[in-house]
Amino acid sequence: MSTTTWVNVDGAVLAAEVEASHGAQGVPLVFLHAGVCDRRMWQAQWEAFAASHPLLRYDRRGFGETRTLAPTRHSREADLWAVMDAARFDSAVLVGCSQGGRVAIDAALAQPQRVRALVLVAPAVGGAPQAELTGRVQRLAGDIDAASARRDVDAVNELEAQLWLDGPAAPPGRVGGATRELFLAMNGIALRADDVGEALEPAATAWRRLQELQVPTLVLWGDLDLPHLRARCEELVRRISGAQRVMLEGAAHLPSMDAPEAFNAALRRFIGRLPLRQ
Repeated sequence: MSTTTWVNVDGAVLAAEVEASHGAQGVPLVFLHAGVCDRRMWQAQWEAFAASHPLLRYDRRGFGETRTLAPTRHSREADLWAVMDAARFDSAVLVGCSQGGRVAIDAALAQPQRVRALVLVAPAVGGAPQAELTGRVQRLAGDIDAASARRDVDAVNELEAQLWLDGPAAPPGRVGGATRELFLAMNGIALRADDVGEALEPAATAWRRLQELQVPTLVLWGDLDLPHLRARCEELVRRISGAQRVMLEGAAHLPSMDAPEAFNAALRRFIGRLPLRQ
């Protein structure tokens, strides 16, 4: 049975959700959302894995139901450990998408004993080279900047749906229905959120330390994602020892939402090979 808990950290109250069904004997999974979503982006995975694995997902500062009490210098990794401690997860597989992937990588570098494996879904990486945007990606980014300058939050939200949910090479509205409505609802909260304060960065950037990752790692992305992010994922596979790669056809930056069955199948294959005990 899923329960929601509230985790008090400096300057915020984090909304976390735990599923620990009786008989769930698989490795624990912690889901870390993208920077245009909140914990609800993992609903299809929640439903698919709840009976077999202890699960945890939460809203980071500025997202979903998490409440900001005051802008505060904070550590995203410390927030993760606080949520895991509250849920009594000593260690887990970290499944992180985009900015959630960045948190997962930094956490694994900081405290590898708490990370059984990494599932990195088109992750951001601290210190990664700045991309040169071209074509429709560049045009969409310019349109987003213009809409932001005139404070048209609804226009920004729709343009970001085209960039991240549909994919820049796909027609606008490729992903519709309840999935699009959910994206717009989640990102709408993030776009209107209060200032949460400065997120502290590790002293050494993850991009220079990827070879230090020693846990089993799956790098997964969609073939409709931004070109420089697809290239980054291929580079991660080369740099992380033993990393596995999965590219999902017909998916963009958020494959857990727009290709949930294929995503779940890939995740199940990967975690099925992991030992139950660390």
